[in-house]
Amino acid sequence: MPGSLNHHVSRVRTLYRKILQLHRALPLELKTLGDQYVKDEFRRHRSVGPEEAQCFLREWENYAATLSQQTNPKTQDSTSHPRFGSHLPEDKLHTLRDEQVGQLQELMQEATKPKRQFNILDDTDHKN
Repeated sequence: MPGSLNHHVSRVRTLYRKILQLHRALPLELKTLGDQYVKDEFRRHRSVGPEEAQCFLREWENYAATLSQQTNPKTQDSTSHPRFGSHLPEDKLHTLRDEQVGQLQELMQEATKPKRQFNILDDTDHKN
């Protein structure tokens, strides 16, 4: 058990550092917002059970993979502002607790304040 706990802690720390490193490629406003959100979320999930911890890590690993692709200059359209984010499928939205929906709403409001120099995908940008 101690070995698997050490592996888990190492995996969490590596992911945390990777996300903060990826945030360096974001516009300053998004970097600041993202860094604070990541720090708060990782702190909030320190003492969750194994099942929730695995789900938490899986979602943040998906986020890191998406952000890695979106911050790669080779995948950006050089004729427009960089675009960050992804569509949240309705079925995934229905699995969120009320608290998580509230956090998501607050995050969206903060990230979409006027005078931003980046675009965040919303449902109208999603093509089925």
